Amino acid sequence: PRPPSWACRRRCRVLLLLALYVLQGVPLGLAGSVPLILQSRSASYTEQAFFSLVFWPFSLKLLWAPLVDAVYVRRFGRRKSWLVPTQYVLGLFMIGLSRRVDALLGDGQGRGPDVVALTATFFLFEFLAATQDIAVDGWALTMLSRENVGYASTCNSVGQTAGYFLGNVLFLALESPSFCNKYLRFQPQPRGIVTLSDFLFFWGAVFLITTTLVALLKKENKELTPTKEETKGITDTYKLLFSIIKMPAVLTFCLLILTAKVGFSAADAVTGLKLVEEGVPKEHLALLAVPMVPVQIILPLIISKYTAGPQPLNTFYKAMPFRLLFGLEFAFLVWWTPKVKHEGGFPVYYYVVVLLSYALHQVTLYSMYVAIMAFNAKVSDPLIGGTYMTLLNTVSNLGGNWPSTVALWLVDPLTVKECVGAQEQACGTAAAAELCTKAGGSCVTTLDGYYVESVVCVILGFAWWFLFGPKLKKLQDEGQSSWKCKRTN
Repeated sequence: PRPPSWACRRRCRVLLLLALYVLQGVPLGLAGSVPLILQSRSASYTEQAFFSLVFWPFSLKLLWAPLVDAVYVRRFGRRKSWLVPTQYVLGLFMIGLSRRVDALLGDGQGRGPDVVALTATFFLFEFLAATQDIAVDGWALTMLSRENVGYASTCNSVGQTAGYFLGNVLFLALESPSFCNKYLRFQPQPRGIVTLSDFLFFWGAVFLITTTLVALLKKENKELTPTKEETKGITDTYKLLFSIIKMPAVLTFCLLILTAKVGFSAADAVTGLKLVEEGVPKEHLALLAVPMVPVQIILPLIISKYTAGPQPLNTFYKAMPFRLLFGLEFAFLVWWTPKVKHEGGFPVYYYVVVLLSYALHQVTLYSMYVAIMAFNAKVSDPLIGGTYMTLLNTVSNLGGNWPSTVALWLVDPLTVKECVGAQEQACGTAAAAELCTKAGGSCVTTLDGYYVESVVCVILGFAWWFLFGPKLKKLQDEGQSSWKCKRTN
């Protein structure tokens, strides 16, 4: 039997991994809360589309992952060579950003947010977090012993979810004056308990302290590093990636999965912002995520029973039409929102309907997500499992990113506004809208681009489902040889 100290060491390793994944979730959560803040400061949808580029680095990390794997200082440790500097830069970056972020977000009284600077800053922020993710994922494989390596994915999902919760839900609640005054204070005050700059400063300090502790106290296990894990040079890895993509089965899969999520883009990217625009407090929307946490933990476990067999993509195909119909239900929800609004906000039954819609939508979303993950794991060539699987997951993530950005960008051009109360004025551009107001008129939306998009997306989604859905299912019938990489030694 192993000594008790071994069990303690194992527990410590799992906790360290969990802590590193929590730290990774915080920047993701913070970046996710910025669009809601921008929306409450009346940013345009074109600006929101520009800011959505911030979420791309996590989908594109495959481009520099081989570099992180292959370049390191042997004495310091293969993973620590990247983890420690990246986390230090992240910590300093957050502390630096905490001094400027209020100015970047604008004051809400005339001076609008500086979206270009915000996007550039948070893009760099997410780039660093994605690099930290590559290092932690790699370290997880050697930090845990062979029989415990299964904990790595649990640490990843639980840690990232917890970090996202802290950076998004908790932050939006504590930042909201109305939430703090209602639930957390005896004496009402005009500001929330924390501001974005306080929050950034706090987490910057946490990053610096934990990184120093990891650098000084945690040694990388030399004895556990398998010889196979040594990467065969950077160029070899990139050549390998290229040869995987060139395989006909993989290329077909990539093209299909890059276009499969177009039908969901309006529902996924725009609905939340529209609800904020219609007056739903952003912290209430964020808090709806709390009852969803157990659902998000239980759902993959239930769905994986159906995707475990030889044909996981059947689940993807069956769930797709239901998820598309939720696009129309969400559009109805946005249309219904101003109808139920009263002086004190929204009635409880409204939030119950939103929560139910969100929960049922999550069932369809996770059915598709788990099915794709199961398929990627099933076809990945075990000899180059890591690279292969990451490539397929990257393409799948990108398939969600680009339609979201395009959907946000198209809302404004598709919206039709008229100038009411002033003769011969238009509302096509911001400058024209200003002229309309000066002439004593007001801009009234006659056709909201979001509704146009919702209908068009559902039509496109069903067209994809009829035309390309069967092709995607057919990929499951390809033999294992179609997915095996022909290697040149």
